[in-house]
Amino acid sequence: MSTLPALPASVDALGALLSAERYLADRALATVAFLSLAMGRPLFLEGEAGVGKTEIAKALAAALGRRLIRLQCYEGLDISSAAYEWNSAAQMIAIRLAEAVGESDRERLAHDVFDERYLIKRPLLQALEPDPSGAPVLLIDEIDRADEAFEAFLLEILSDFQVTIPEFGTVRAATPPLVVITSNRTREIHDALKRRCLYHWVDYPTAEREMAIVQARLPDVPVKLARQVVAFVQALRRQDLFKAPGVAETLDWVRALRALDARVLSAPLVADTAGALLKYQDDIAALRGEALEKLVAEAAAAAK
Repeated sequence: MSTLPALPASVDALGALLSAERYLADRALATVAFLSLAMGRPLFLEGEAGVGKTEIAKALAAALGRRLIRLQCYEGLDISSAAYEWNSAAQMIAIRLAEAVGESDRERLAHDVFDERYLIKRPLLQALEPDPSGAPVLLIDEIDRADEAFEAFLLEILSDFQVTIPEFGTVRAATPPLVVITSNRTREIHDALKRRCLYHWVDYPTAEREMAIVQARLPDVPVKLARQVVAFVQALRRQDLFKAPGVAETLDWVRALRALDARVLSAPLVADTAGALLKYQDDIAALRGEALEKLVAEAAAAAK
């Protein structure tokens, strides 16, 4: 009988596991992630889009050999989409069949149609089920996109790792899932939810760490090009932009440059590929002329 992989025994051990999955967490993030695992508390990550909040959940699942269950939040998300719903079509068929054979015990029939076989399990309920590979990693992604009413429903799950189904009963996790919640902070999340979690703000990486991320994720990229890209992106984030590029955009841009067989940055090349890095026309339009030439020159100098 195989044994489940043990949780990392230290912050350094967790950092090494994440690095093996090409996720380079800084010390603060590795520490709060370790504490989340050690204390059995949900991990709440806030930060700008593209800084790696979602990726850490994927990396944790891969590093620990656990199943990843992802709940992508959106406006109007409700219990039937997030936790469970009843298979009403199958229930109606069961009722019709019972009536056809003369079943008259309504109480028994009502009990039968609310049996587990008619229960459609959505991500939150799936995360409470036992798994041979160990408790899964439950990623509740971009919770700020969901309504406040959905936050209230989550409180039971985050406090007691259970879901109460009125017609069925309470489903509890024998082993709590490893929960990662992310938010891009498009709205404030209620304190009641945050109190149940360990909190961390995921910031843009330093130039050194972003360079390491590029080399870990895209090892075939020429070092000179990678350095120029990182220096350019770091300088660009200091500009007055509607949306500064995240690490995800940095990696996308490097892939685009490699697809064009680029070896070094130039102003025309940046202008032609800006759509891989910036996602708003006003930001792209601002990256023209002397401003662009200056950023490219600064990047070239910083990369030497």
